[in-house]
Amino acid sequence: MKKAGSVEDFEMEPVSVPTSPAGEISDDLNEEDGRKNSCLKSKVVAKSRNILVEIRGKVLALKKLVEDKWLQPYGCISKSDTTRTYQVWPGNNVFFFHGRLVCGPDPRGLLLTTVSILVSSWNFAMYNGDDLSQFPRLVVPFSVVLTIIVLVSLIIASTTDPGIIPRNDSASVDEIGPSNGTRRKRVIVNGVELKLKYCRVCKITRPPRSCHCAICDNCVEKFDHHCPWIGQCIALRNYRFYLMFVVSALMYFIYIFAFSCWRIRRRMLRTGTGLLGMLKHFPDTLALVSFSFAAIWFLGGLVVFHGYLISINQTSYENFRHCYLDSKNPFDKGIFSNIKDILCRPSPSSRVDFRAEAMPST
Repeated sequence: MKKAGSVEDFEMEPVSVPTSPAGEISDDLNEEDGRKNSCLKSKVVAKSRNILVEIRGKVLALKKLVEDKWLQPYGCISKSDTTRTYQVWPGNNVFFFHGRLVCGPDPRGLLLTTVSILVSSWNFAMYNGDDLSQFPRLVVPFSVVLTIIVLVSLIIASTTDPGIIPRNDSASVDEIGPSNGTRRKRVIVNGVELKLKYCRVCKITRPPRSCHCAICDNCVEKFDHHCPWIGQCIALRNYRFYLMFVVSALMYFIYIFAFSCWRIRRRMLRTGTGLLGMLKHFPDTLALVSFSFAAIWFLGGLVVFHGYLISINQTSYENFRHCYLDSKNPFDKGIFSNIKDILCRPSPSSRVDFRAEAMPST
């Protein structure tokens, strides 16, 4: 017998529960978010690319503006498709900064001179500064100032166009004349007849007081000499810078020679040793004194010699060749006029524009 209300009285019927669309909605939302993110990323990348392209275009435009307005007019850069005169110049000169600096073919003398001055200045400042306490504090700084003046005048003299005369590469065989090199002209300068020689290398009739330098392979106006210690011709346009270098170098070596001798004397009185003892304990100062002494004699001789040449208005080449032995010097105007003419007259401009565009040879 079954009890009413028992569990067996009820039959369990299966009920189908509809599946919730939440999972599908979530997947759809993720896919849509992914599409939006990828679209946003692509837009950001495209916009960034456009910005970079725009910035690059502005930078290139600014670079071109700077080159056209400032760099090219002053010869700091040159167009790759343009051949400049210094690039095809037949002489032996070495050019820097696109033809703005003209140097000689051999830099060894210039490097040796520069190193000698720097080493002397360093030696004086490092080893003599400790013994200069009784003197004003400006002793070492003044030596540095002298060193800078010497080096600046040296660089200017060695990198300035000395007065190179343009060549006549278009001269024909008939204009060159006979091969024995006897073709000459004669001119009258202040009542004195001068012979003008013809240069078969440069194919020109050289002006008075000019000479062809075999080292630089150029005809140079008012040629004085080729200085091996500077590595450059000394002539019309850099002669004053050369004199400034020689005079300033003489003052510099006299200065360090005087204070180095004072240091040696003070050390000898303090220690009671002789020169042999100083050579053992202070060889740097003795070496500086010896080098300065030799430089003073050499530079002093140059200053006296060129002072004499200036007073009579001669060049070293003319004096060596005895050009005016049989006749008077037509360029001698008196001592004061000669000094004014050589030292105070404005320097002429260069006759060769090495930065100009080279003309094609015919």
